Amino acid sequence: MLNVEKAIDLKTHVGGSIGMSDWLTIEQAAIDDFARLTGDDHWIHVDVERAKKEMPGGRTIAHGLYILSLIPVLQRQVYRIERRGRGLNYGYERVRFTSPVPVRSRVRLNLNLVSVEPQGAFTRIETDAVMELENSEKPAAVARNIVLIADA
Repeated sequence: MLNVEKAIDLKTHVGGSIGMSDWLTIEQAAIDDFARLTGDDHWIHVDVERAKKEMPGGRTIAHGLYILSLIPVLQRQVYRIERRGRGLNYGYERVRFTSPVPVRSRVRLNLNLVSVEPQGAFTRIETDAVMELENSEKPAAVARNIVLIADA
């Protein structure tokens, strides 16, 4: 894990990968919970029996937005800012869901630091987030993530 004192200290690491999270197994219970929260209960995500018959590989697949929503929690395994104030998720750009994620697959976050710049009372941090899919040449998802971190 990369540890820095203040958000602006990340600037010295711009231009490459700053690390990877641990692998996370995608479980059906989490997919079902996400479906209930979002209302996206399409059968490819939640109907295990139908997926056995009709889906390639015979398994349900995770929602792309569920995989995207894992970035903040997995990011905590990649870097830590010791002295910081509040953080705001400013958004995502260039989001692509490049490979389906079957239930019981494992994903991990590979984080590439794009830029670190002062922005008012915050430090703006842009990363290219790559959600890698175990045993796949293609990632599950890629996105440019922008967060704003205030100093302590």
